[in-house]
Amino acid sequence: MVQSYGSTGNELRQRSVDSPAPAKSLTTTDEGRKVDELLDKHQSYEFGGPAGVTAMMIGFPLLMYYLWICLWFYDGKLVYPTSIENIIPFLETMWAHVRDDASPNAYAWKVYTGLVVYQLFLAWVMPGYQQEGLPVPSLGYKTLMYNCNALYCLYATMLTAATLHYYHIFRLTEIIDNYGHIMSVAMIYGFAVSFGMYFITVATGNQIRMSGSFIYDVFMGASLNPRIGSVDLKMWAEVRIPWVIVFFLAVSGGCHQYEQYGYVTPNMAFMILATWLYLNACAKGEECIPQTWDMYHEKWGFMVIFWNFAGVPFTYVYSVVYMASHHPSKYQFSTPTYVVLFTTLLTAYYIWDTSMSQKSRFKMQTQGITTFRNTFPQLPGGTLKNPEFIQTAHGNRLLISGWWRYSRKPNYVADWTMSFCWGVVIGGATIIPYFYSVFFITVLIHRCGRDFERCSIKYGKDWERYCSIVKYKFIPGVY
Repeated sequence: MVQSYGSTGNELRQRSVDSPAPAKSLTTTDEGRKVDELLDKHQSYEFGGPAGVTAMMIGFPLLMYYLWICLWFYDGKLVYPTSIENIIPFLETMWAHVRDDASPNAYAWKVYTGLVVYQLFLAWVMPGYQQEGLPVPSLGYKTLMYNCNALYCLYATMLTAATLHYYHIFRLTEIIDNYGHIMSVAMIYGFAVSFGMYFITVATGNQIRMSGSFIYDVFMGASLNPRIGSVDLKMWAEVRIPWVIVFFLAVSGGCHQYEQYGYVTPNMAFMILATWLYLNACAKGEECIPQTWDMYHEKWGFMVIFWNFAGVPFTYVYSVVYMASHHPSKYQFSTPTYVVLFTTLLTAYYIWDTSMSQKSRFKMQTQGITTFRNTFPQLPGGTLKNPEFIQTAHGNRLLISGWWRYSRKPNYVADWTMSFCWGVVIGGATIIPYFYSVFFITVLIHRCGRDFERCSIKYGKDWERYCSIVKYKFIPGVY
């Protein structure tokens, strides 16, 4: 049954004449509760099971070191042993780069730990917008409150960093100069927090959806809603660590260029803008995060923790690393090319921002929330009027209005387009900065597979109807 919000008042009404009574908020049906109980149990292994996740836990750090070495020491070229006899010397050379230029030294510990502690402190003390999350099945459909203060924390962090840089207490240029050392510390944090959270959760009896395989459960996580006081660690780590580092790495690259050449290239300015847009969007729309599948269903394990603490910040901005270590002549574009690049970024950002807002605010409306946060920038089209939806037997509603009328994942399409631009910004100088977009499309396709499979189980025939209306997974008319 396709339905829409009424044009008057704050209630929901159905378009069909057989069910005219409005409903203010959702109630999970008995059928929905049975399905949720099924989904909250371990059913099958993902990512190749224990062997697959072990390979990823070992392979991710090694890949990160390898790509950094190629970018920093070999002009962005992918190096490899040229013969069997050369394998051992090649590995020894790679190890020497890590040992000498990526050791977890005292400076790196001070910088990275200082960031983590400061972000936790700000999250603890800063006032914020109080947002109610979605009902959590494992908590008996109770909802959790989230203190959304990332925006204040972001501005406080930017002001602090500018002050420290201006007074030469902590020069921002030092971040990019110590990239390898800080990356190693970030990896150690990723592993330590992942294993630490697993043991703490099991020791306190708060584990959920366990498989029985130690390494697999560390990877997928044991805890669903870890908190320190009012700070939700999963939401905190999703925004305050990775995207703050990504932004300041770009700023560091810009400062490095300015000190070296007396100006910042349009390419580096592009990355500073792009990373700020992403970070600011996460902060100004933080109240949307509790409405996501990641928050109320995905557990907090190595898969998420390591990528937030180390993977995202130190693999998504390879273009910045390249530009900071190479002359601008290697990646200069014509003025029309810059116009196309910036236009593509801003267009993709608009679709990404508004599609995420449309979906999140629709979910808030189903909870009876009709007053939304007003943060900069609020883009036109972020809140739908009279949105159409499908009422499911589960009790949830599937949105089929706005961007979500044309694609099941319009936010993914726009998000990936931005990631591709982050590689295009250095043209064909090296392929390594394209790692972000290549890795990201793989992750998105896998996530969609997991998501659509769960939706098929959760909604049954209602999902089939939804797919008949919203035919395309990603790009309308294409796929």
